[in-house]
Amino acid sequence: MATQCFTIQCFTCKPSTTNSYIPVKLTHVNEIKKVPLYGNSNTLNFLKQRPCRAISALVSETKEVESSSGTDMFRLTYLEGNSWLWEVGGLKLLVDPILVGNLDFGIPWLYDAAKKFLKDFQLDDLPDVDCLLITQSLDDHCHLKTLNPLSQKFPNLRVIATPNAKPLLDPLFSNVTYLEPGEETNIEASNSLPVKVRATAGPVLGPPWQRPENGYLVTSPQGELTLYYEPHCVYDKKILEKEEADIVITPVIKQLLPKFKLVSGQEDAVQLAKILNAKFVVSMRNGDLDAKGFLSSIIQKEGTLDSFKVMSFC
Repeated sequence: MATQCFTIQCFTCKPSTTNSYIPVKLTHVNEIKKVPLYGNSNTLNFLKQRPCRAISALVSETKEVESSSGTDMFRLTYLEGNSWLWEVGGLKLLVDPILVGNLDFGIPWLYDAAKKFLKDFQLDDLPDVDCLLITQSLDDHCHLKTLNPLSQKFPNLRVIATPNAKPLLDPLFSNVTYLEPGEETNIEASNSLPVKVRATAGPVLGPPWQRPENGYLVTSPQGELTLYYEPHCVYDKKILEKEEADIVITPVIKQLLPKFKLVSGQEDAVQLAKILNAKFVVSMRNGDLDAKGFLSSIIQKEGTLDSFKVMSFC
């Protein structure tokens, strides 16, 4: 299969006076065996003294970085939109997958979006996964066109999700753990040490009294590395001030409707990285889809990767 790729960005966030090699690679791939972000506790400790600058690479130009730790390492594969495949401690976590059909929220005349690069990547191309992680209950995270066949492919799959998705997930999966913000659980496999997953508060999609959706803190087996993920850059500052994360995955470009913010970024992403004392910020491109329909015509973007970098230096 020919590799198509585009550059996505990772930022390191610590001051430095050196120009040493940074052992990180970050790519967008359509070959699932290739690894986009590769870092262990040793490389991240080294990066404590690095400047805040962008790192990017194309798949055809990169090689895997050697690691001295096999369990405390994250391998991140971006599947476009809000979808990821993460590997940590020998466990594979599938996050908010959209792998069957388009994203249309059941109303394609209003919004209908397809991936730009992984057009031929299908559910059958996935490796065996150990856990499904769902952040939100709407179709761009809890995609029933994908989850129905996924539940048949992996009938005993462990699922960790927001309780808001319970009506959608209970008919499909039998091994589901619903986490409220502040709750945590462990993922274990027969050949690996447990990985800790802790829920944080994400956006409220509805009236103000409704339960928030989830973000997650995922901690490697030896506790050396923690990854934070919330796909709308919406968070509870008071809760996160008690936490730290080495890697933060977040959008940095805002997506706006008239009078409504769909996805945050920019100064909110900078603040997020500072609150969590992040060493890496991996910028998502979850709005970069081939979209049509009325809704897509009125969504506006605010900010750029470059403006985010400028804010990060301030």
